[in-house]
Amino acid sequence: MELYWKRNLSMLWLGLFFNHMAYTLSVPFFPIFLQNDLGIQSGLEAWSGVSISISFLISALCAPFWGSLADKYGRKPMLIRSGIGLAAAHFANYFVHDPFMFILVRIFQGLMAGFSPASIALVGSNTPEKHVGYALGVISTSTAAGGILGPLVGGVLSHYMGLRECFIASGIITLVSALIVFVGVKEVHERKVGVQSSVRNDLKQAAGNTQLKRIFGLTLLVSTSVMILEPLLTIYVVQIGGSINNASLSSGIVFSAVGVATVIMAPRWGIIGGRIGYDKILFIGLLGGGIGNLLQVGVHHLIGFGILRFSYGLFFAAVYPALNALIVKYAETDFRGRAVSLNQSASQFGIVAGPLLGGVLGGWIGIQFVFVITGATLLGAALTMKMLSSKRVDQKLTG
Repeated sequence: MELYWKRNLSMLWLGLFFNHMAYTLSVPFFPIFLQNDLGIQSGLEAWSGVSISISFLISALCAPFWGSLADKYGRKPMLIRSGIGLAAAHFANYFVHDPFMFILVRIFQGLMAGFSPASIALVGSNTPEKHVGYALGVISTSTAAGGILGPLVGGVLSHYMGLRECFIASGIITLVSALIVFVGVKEVHERKVGVQSSVRNDLKQAAGNTQLKRIFGLTLLVSTSVMILEPLLTIYVVQIGGSINNASLSSGIVFSAVGVATVIMAPRWGIIGGRIGYDKILFIGLLGGGIGNLLQVGVHHLIGFGILRFSYGLFFAAVYPALNALIVKYAETDFRGRAVSLNQSASQFGIVAGPLLGGVLGGWIGIQFVFVITGATLLGAALTMKMLSSKRVDQKLTG
């Protein structure tokens, strides 16, 4: 483990970077694809929400199964399996000309998902304990960096070549991520013998761990708050002054702002968390994310909106490294991979609920009010967490 962890971290960073770049290269522009290529003219917000959510619903249901296989056979085979399957799904989208067939391809994409949790679990299990916080902070920047280039490259490609070509590019890039893992990652895996744990037993074990339950709940809430805006941002960019013809390029820049901020701050938050505690930086991230969402309501200019998205990202970059590090901290070593997979299920359910809620609420009460709801929810989570932390301290003092 001591010999390979730095090499694995580098290779997994690249693999996850390309994988997430491929995802964000096309997904943010689903509303435009649905409208211009698949003929959806009414209920666009709802269709966008469903097309994003359905893949993550299937992924959430499958995550414990893939996690169990990863504990048995290793994370590397799961990464390669996911990379090849996701590439096939991206290629299939190129040939879709019907919205219902598009939904079916998204279901298949959900079945093939799991690249990110397997990467995190491999880093957590193949990194020396003293370096885990740093490694998880670094690996979290890979998706953020992919989230910078993906929307920008997708915006340029879709503007000059068309959205269908984005799907081909996504497939090729995803295959590259699988190849990087196949060639570059060396996993130290001890295959378990004897009776293997079932998903039901994993859930029972997690239910008996109060700290893990709290993290899973926060992950669900955070993922929902992030994804509730996913089907709306491109539409909102047009509403606040972006050109319809340049919507994919303008929204790509806005999407990338949060990724830039995360790349800058996530490793620093990881280091700070190792010094002051990950509970504290989680509180800072939730607080900053809540305030950042509320401030976005008052901005009606594209440049100002992009600047606020960047500022929000600087604080919110603390959240996911803190959550991942806390799972590593509170889960027993032999349960760590399954705990990460269960947490991924919680994240996936949030990713399912978020776009659906965003699609419904955006068309019903307006996109600006969705920012208000998201900001208030994150602030509520931060304050609740603070109160629970203070209560634990009081109990220790009086105990």
